[in-house]
Amino acid sequence: MIKSMTGYGGAKGETEGFRITIELKSVNNRYLDTAVRLPRSFIFVEDAVKTAVGRHISRGKVDVFITVDSSAAEDTEIRINEPLLQNYLKVFDFLAETYGMPNDAGVMSVCRLPDVLTVEKKEADRQSLEQGLLAILEEALAEFDAMRLREGGKLRDDVLVRIVELGRLTGIVEAEAPRTLTDYRVRLAQKMQEVLGGAGVDESRILAEAAIYADRVAVDEETVRLRSHLSQLEGMINGDSPAGRKIDFLIQELNREANTIGSKCQSSGIAYVVVDMKSEIEKIREQIQNVE
Repeated sequence: MIKSMTGYGGAKGETEGFRITIELKSVNNRYLDTAVRLPRSFIFVEDAVKTAVGRHISRGKVDVFITVDSSAAEDTEIRINEPLLQNYLKVFDFLAETYGMPNDAGVMSVCRLPDVLTVEKKEADRQSLEQGLLAILEEALAEFDAMRLREGGKLRDDVLVRIVELGRLTGIVEAEAPRTLTDYRVRLAQKMQEVLGGAGVDESRILAEAAIYADRVAVDEETVRLRSHLSQLEGMINGDSPAGRKIDFLIQELNREANTIGSKCQSSGIAYVVVDMKSEIEKIREQIQNVE
């Protein structure tokens, strides 16, 4: 089933002690344009995020918002500079023995000595972090796709109704076109009768003129192509592959055939039908603008 280019999806999860929230939203766009907004420290996952999004959507403007809460992450550790501490203790022992001073160095006082303790941030396992984040992203993309499918279903239903209506209008044109030729022959015969009077009317001349007129106003080819385009459009609408660009081209062809019928036919009845056809085609065009 076709998908809409408009959608939203979100998911939350935890990986490597980081609480991650991911949200996606998309709007219409001729091509795929993915923008990822995430903390600078997570910039290394940007390309992987864009690749994952590209597996789910072929065109549209997609914004991906990634927020990270690291308050629960065990990302710090305290290191002891043991060589420096041992030198400090040796100096304390020397001072106590040499000057008869009590060696009363305690844990707290030792910890306050310069550079004995250092606080460092642990280096995160980027590979594990990326895999965990992408797993959360896939959950958000699943919700994103589900919404786009629902919207696509509504678009599909609306377009299918209009395809049926266009088929009905094409049938009217097919039925009305021969009557246009018949009416022309009658009018032509009447006019020639009025002009020639008692001299008589050359039936072969009427047939020749009618044949020329029929060739000029015949819309058989146009109606056949219209039905072919409508059949293709229905197949694309019911298909599973992204077909927005192809459908857009097909709409142009439908409009071209309708314009040709309108320019060829001299019947006011067909002219009204062509107006209705173009109205339906334009409504389909508006809907298709949102199809992936």
